Amino acid sequence: MRTPLCEKLGCELPIFAFSHCRDVVVEVTKAGGFGVLGASTFSPEQLEAELRWIDQHVNGRPYGVDVIIPTKYDKEAETTTADLETMIPQEHRAFMDDFLQAEGVPELPPDERERIHREIIDGRGNMTPDGARRLLAVTLKHPQVKLVVSALGSPPPDVVAQLREHNVMIGAMCGKGEHAARHREAGVQLIVAQGTEAGGHTGEIATMVLVPQVVEACGDEVAVLAAGGIAKGSQIAAALALGAQGVWCGTVWLGTTESELDPFEKEALFASRAQDAVRRKARTGKTVRMIKSRLSEAWEAPGAPEYLPTPLQGILYNEAHARVVRAKRKDLYSFPAGQVVGMINEESSVRDVMYRMQLEYLETMERLHKLSPAET
Repeated sequence: MRTPLCEKLGCELPIFAFSHCRDVVVEVTKAGGFGVLGASTFSPEQLEAELRWIDQHVNGRPYGVDVIIPTKYDKEAETTTADLETMIPQEHRAFMDDFLQAEGVPELPPDERERIHREIIDGRGNMTPDGARRLLAVTLKHPQVKLVVSALGSPPPDVVAQLREHNVMIGAMCGKGEHAARHREAGVQLIVAQGTEAGGHTGEIATMVLVPQVVEACGDEVAVLAAGGIAKGSQIAAALALGAQGVWCGTVWLGTTESELDPFEKEALFASRAQDAVRRKARTGKTVRMIKSRLSEAWEAPGAPEYLPTPLQGILYNEAHARVVRAKRKDLYSFPAGQVVGMINEESSVRDVMYRMQLEYLETMERLHKLSPAET
């Protein structure tokens, strides 16, 4: 399963694991894959602590970091020195508070609300180009980081120049074939072709359709990873058959022992079906595939306010999410997840998932080999 991209990055398997959890990043990397830490919700200080810990636990192996560099966002939120929470209109705050009160969801205790408030502000405040630059400044202090992926847009020229200076591979997410050409012109070396089946920020084109388009647009100059709808070895084989040099997986790690989700959240995840993973803007103001719930649908109902731009919608939504988790309300619980969530029914370790994927891949290749004409 080793591809040219593995040779360039120094990993053994073309399985790239996106996760906000450092434990997942470490375990995938130690198992031969390539862990990528989702850094967009960390403050620079938190990111420094996370990367230092990863450095100490991956046994010298390379890993990556993913940051959000949006092209559309609230410009004032990027430049203001004020508390970002004060920029949320009262109409939106009242809508969320009234909904949760009607559902009987208690408010957070003052000390917990203050802690979560600060974490949200520190993290969501970095979901702007300048915020991403602050995170990159931290990232580039860690030489084991060999890949940086830009989500929601091509990295700006100064970021490209900075990453090249540090010999870090430049990646970007892509939801349309035409985006691939734009990324390539911007200097991107690795494109993650993310189909609509994926969790998080997704477009409308299915992985099976998108990947060949992106591969064709990239030619031999830019490596392509397939993302969206991948949780089994047979799906890895399909991605490689489409021309990708590996796969980018996220949802499959949420049900692992090492995942950042608590037992309540994992139970909600295991109970979800493929059709429960829907595309909504309630979480960040941009389209995110997430588990459908009464909370996500409240923003779709007539009379709901317009979505706020990034990062304000995320600041508003995430406090509500914290209240839902504390109250253990499955009917209100939403979390970014792809359609493969319906295939995740029980907890297992990251190492077990990696082993299963490889075994399924080998079984798939043997099955395909049997379809070939017998040699004479």
